Amino acid sequence: MKKAKKYKIINKSFNLNQRLEKIENLLLLNESQIYLSSLERCKSSYSKSELAILFYILMDEGLLFFDPSDVKKNRISFQEFISANFTYRDNEGVQKKITRISRQFSECKGYTYKEKQIKFLDDLIGILMERKRKLENW
Repeated sequence: MKKAKKYKIINKSFNLNQRLEKIENLLLLNESQIYLSSLERCKSSYSKSELAILFYILMDEGLLFFDPSDVKKNRISFQEFISANFTYRDNEGVQKKITRISRQFSECKGYTYKEKQIKFLDDLIGILMERKRKLENW
């Protein structure tokens, strides 16, 4: 084999190896970012539905908002914010990432789930009343 041909083969092999190393580094970086992002999420003792109800109420009552002038944009922003920053407790008590919460938000909007919201509010009011009692007796 000629020297020039050997050089081209070695050079191509070296370039391929460099590219593979770059891809591996990107994959490792991506994995570490995923790991860090899951550690940085706010964990919740609520289920996915309960978390949606809480934020939907806060949003719907205008207590928290991203864009009060555009209802649809505000709702989408809330869903993205919750998905990016919170985890929920599943049925086994394990914290899970929220990938999508749009279905749970839609359930909050419909009257078919009003009993679920009323129960959630009763529980939340109980927690807040207990907190108030503790502060008054402090």
